[in-house]
Amino acid sequence: MADNENILILETTQGAVKIELRPDLAPNHVARIKELVREGFYDGIVFHRVIEGFMAQTGCPQGTGTGGSGKKLKAEFNKEPHVRGTASMARAASPDSGDSQFFICFDDARFLDNQYTVWGKVIEGMENVDKIKRGEPVQNPDKIVKAQIAADAAA
Repeated sequence: MADNENILILETTQGAVKIELRPDLAPNHVARIKELVREGFYDGIVFHRVIEGFMAQTGCPQGTGTGGSGKKLKAEFNKEPHVRGTASMARAASPDSGDSQFFICFDDARFLDNQYTVWGKVIEGMENVDKIKRGEPVQNPDKIVKAQIAADAAA
């Protein structure tokens, strides 16, 4: 039985994506993502950096990759591999610079292992992630129409 408190539902312009949140790997990151989701932070935010064979990145309120929620998180690097469907926190050069931006891997990206905080995995809708428009920056980008925690969606 899925724990609806730890399922993130992203309604994107390409369809629904369900991500299993992993508080066992990154409790502070999962807690912050839930907080942002419940505030409506991710609603309407675009996938601003999408690289074929690598990943789709979102979570910047400016849509440029330069912004965040304003609250930096201490890194919670873990042993979980960066493989197809992995959800992981984006960051700047400093390990403790993760904020609201995250990415979903299209394919194996094991070179990121132990350098980025993995906090979830796509469990449904990976075919919709695959449809997200590519680019750096993306022209007419896809976006998160609405993000919600499954427990809230069921209520």
